[in-house]
Amino acid sequence: MGDLAVEGDRGAGEVIAASDLCAGYGQIPVLKHVTLHVGPGEVVVLLGANGAGKTTTLLTLAGVIKPSGGTVRWLGAPTSAPLHRRARQGLRFIGEERAIIPSLTVRENLLLGGCSLAQAAELFPALEPLRDRHARLLSGGEQQMLGVARALTGHPRALLADELSLGLAPMIVERLLIAIRESARTRGTAVLLVEQQVRQALLVADRGYVLQRGEVVLEGTGSELLDQMSSIESKYLSGLDGYADGSIGR
Repeated sequence: MGDLAVEGDRGAGEVIAASDLCAGYGQIPVLKHVTLHVGPGEVVVLLGANGAGKTTTLLTLAGVIKPSGGTVRWLGAPTSAPLHRRARQGLRFIGEERAIIPSLTVRENLLLGGCSLAQAAELFPALEPLRDRHARLLSGGEQQMLGVARALTGHPRALLADELSLGLAPMIVERLLIAIRESARTRGTAVLLVEQQVRQALLVADRGYVLQRGEVVLEGTGSELLDQMSSIESKYLSGLDGYADGSIGR
């Protein structure tokens, strides 16, 4: 895992940020005054138990969920634009479902995403011999590599990614994280990850935030959080993170 520990290029300013952010689903509050930011070239990890509000944070930052309070800033300015408008300005979002079109081939998926096979193969050489295979016939790891390749080409300003490693072998997870770290380092992409493979993610992260019941309760550099990992796991990452009204966040 030593190859993962790559130092990022930390640019000044911020690409995407939240200030005092509140959001939820209908009358069910999830996020409570969350403040965070991701700068150019940074990889930031969002940690927390199931139900702590990690996915809700990504969806609100992406413009899928409308905040009930606070501010989302995108490229330095407050925004309420939907995801498709932010996507035109360089925001990429990968949710829990893989960002591919199963009925198209690998090559067709890449072209539709504005990515050439050569560009994708630079990140993931394993995709090149699969170029004419339909995406539905790929393994889970190959599908995720295809989705990440589509997201990272074209010099995106920011990538928000939710549980890339879900159901994947550790070797595939390592490849994905290395590609994301390299995109941040070489292209200045701002990356915010929600990741169940916490220790692997922190090895490539510049910084991280820990959520509990929709609030940021801890933050630090990747190495600082790794040093506290035993305490973080026991206090914040075990079980479901429920809310006082009985609802569960995402």
